[in-house]
Amino acid sequence: MEKAKNLSPDLFKPAQIEKKEQDALSRKSVGYWQDVWGRFRSNLGAVLGLSLIVLTLLLAIFGPLANNYDWQTQMLDVANKESFSDHYFGTDHLGRDMWQRVWYGAKISLTIAFLAAFLDVVIGVTFGGISGYFGGRVDMVMQRILEVMYSIPNLIVIILMLLIFDPGIVPVAIAMAITGWVPMARVVRAQVMKLKSQEYVLAARTLGASHARILLKHLIPNVMGPIIIAVTFAIPSAIFFEAFLAFIGLGIRPPEASLGVLINDASTYLQIFPYQLIYPSVVLSIIILSFNLLGDGLRDALDPRMRK
Repeated sequence: MEKAKNLSPDLFKPAQIEKKEQDALSRKSVGYWQDVWGRFRSNLGAVLGLSLIVLTLLLAIFGPLANNYDWQTQMLDVANKESFSDHYFGTDHLGRDMWQRVWYGAKISLTIAFLAAFLDVVIGVTFGGISGYFGGRVDMVMQRILEVMYSIPNLIVIILMLLIFDPGIVPVAIAMAITGWVPMARVVRAQVMKLKSQEYVLAARTLGASHARILLKHLIPNVMGPIIIAVTFAIPSAIFFEAFLAFIGLGIRPPEASLGVLINDASTYLQIFPYQLIYPSVVLSIIILSFNLLGDGLRDALDPRMRK
């Protein structure tokens, strides 16, 4: 102890850290969504998926302006011609411009998928939020309903719905949403049950906030991450299901065009005019792949366990 007292204070000097090293050790304070965006940008697959989605949406909206044809005018004198002049994708068996029909079909397929995903969110978030928040008997009854809905094959429900209603954009989207909201409800219920015992929820309840306000202002906004991830995976599933329904004759009916309708029509001429099948199939595959890449990237970016 005496030796320690006799040591000169000059022997103990704070380490000098250069400014560059100090900047490297310190991390700039960022918000949650800024942190999410930073992790998202570092994922090349997610950025590629988002870029392909934006490009597809732009082509679906503005692509038809590239030539002077439309998606339904028949020109039998140029039927079954491969790409020539301003027919960039050629023509089909009735002489209709494939460029126009592919991008019109992509727009119809995306519209159905977005509408079905929107209905999934509205029904699933409402059902799952109420079930998880109130718990007890309410949760037990609602979960039994959920199990019954989950046990019914969605293909059977969709086929019955489309046999009752004339196939169209809205009926197909509603038919897919009848059972499509169940996974969303399960995700939201699990997250709400985890969050409803947090201090900020108890504080809001103590201050007299209503059940609706607690759900809408405190719980649902904190479940947006899993909801966004579920939506990005629900959209490609809906696009694929719409194409499947159109391929078996239960989706959009000709002369309307969706990607599934185009693939179904082109399958008859596959061995003779394969290009009529290749173009819509490639666009469909790119859309599904890009949404899956985006969903994987969002899942990694929004998951707090991925934070460094």
